[in-house]
Amino acid sequence: MKKIDRMREKVTILPTSTYLSKMHDAGWSLVALEWEREVESSSALVEQEPSVATEEIPFGLRISADCHHLEDDPLEMQTLKFLAEMIVQDISFTSMADALNVREYRTRDGRPWNAAGVFKLTPRLIDVAPRILSGAEWESRRRQLSHISWNS
Repeated sequence: MKKIDRMREKVTILPTSTYLSKMHDAGWSLVALEWEREVESSSALVEQEPSVATEEIPFGLRISADCHHLEDDPLEMQTLKFLAEMIVQDISFTSMADALNVREYRTRDGRPWNAAGVFKLTPRLIDVAPRILSGAEWESRRRQLSHISWNS
């Protein structure tokens, strides 16, 4: 399966037809033009474009390949399941972070877990808990939990 390379260039002058032909001959297709200009922001006469709201993608999810919805991120969901198991066992946040690090789970930005990072995940874990703490798989796991040592 072929993948698509994309390139964005910052321009200071208008591209020439020679440059466009050179890029086309190299296999590139022009797919968009983006324009910008400075405007007075304090002017009441200029209608302001509504700002685009952005928010962080919840832990455990990622943008799907079609870019139209979110889907489970398997590694992050595995992290959340592991945390749920430890919360049921009343493990401290520091011990949870240590257990995640021993198993080489990392935060989204690639750093080791700490107690504060685990604590900040608690609201997300509450959101996803009904889904990951239900079903036959969880019932069998719950029976095994009393025999697990989290730091081994």
